[in-house]
Amino acid sequence: MTPLVLVAEDNFQAPGPSIFDFPPLYDGAPAWLTKPVVFALIGAILVCALAWSAFANPKLVPRGMQNVGEMGYQFVRDQVARPFLGKDAERWMPMLLSMFFLILLWNLFGVVPLIQVPVPSHIAFAIVFAVVVYVIKIYLGIKHQGLGGYFKNMMFPPGLPKPIYLLLSPLELVSNLILAPFTHAVRLFANMFAGHMILAFFSAVGFWFLFEKLTPLGAGLGLVGVIMAIVMTGFEMFIQFLQAFLFTLLAAMYIGGSLHPEH
Repeated sequence: MTPLVLVAEDNFQAPGPSIFDFPPLYDGAPAWLTKPVVFALIGAILVCALAWSAFANPKLVPRGMQNVGEMGYQFVRDQVARPFLGKDAERWMPMLLSMFFLILLWNLFGVVPLIQVPVPSHIAFAIVFAVVVYVIKIYLGIKHQGLGGYFKNMMFPPGLPKPIYLLLSPLELVSNLILAPFTHAVRLFANMFAGHMILAFFSAVGFWFLFEKLTPLGAGLGLVGVIMAIVMTGFEMFIQFLQAFLFTLLAAMYIGGSLHPEH
């Protein structure tokens, strides 16, 4: 990725996409062995460890990690799985629960000191998840509806005047086969990318004017930068949770649409 920075007076450089350009961890390392890949693996290991600590030895009266795990399970089940999957919700909970917590943890890495890299801000990770959901969606649709039935239900939703299908059917085909997986991945990537850029910008403003270019006016600007960085960090944590929720919600909706086209 070509570094891009915004250059202002006195050589101040606001962060640009170069903050997402991670070289290999050490000389001679494979090109793919970068900081985001390492923390993606660490995130997966942490999710497995948290799940093990919560559910490996469950008690009748939950406490500690089991209590946290059950609250997370109930949230994903009641707010994500059951509304779209109905009686099939429990069957898909392992995938949906793992997806939600892994994406959430990956997102939260963006506000953890010394890490500060939301893994999905690199679009490859979002694409992998979106492609997995897309393949499952197509497979289940063909399995439960047949090849012809799947494309018929996709392109010709019932109850509409026939002339409408001349316009609607191509749009439905493009929307379901191209736009849906594309927007599923890009929505997560773009929010994490933009949020990290905003945090990096205000943090750079605060550091520059308070430590590198300290003047009476600069101190005021630096203080504004620090305050905005703190405020935007709180807002970004909300967005990180929301994007993990929305990504998992859409996954459940796509799977449910293939299992139950009548809904």
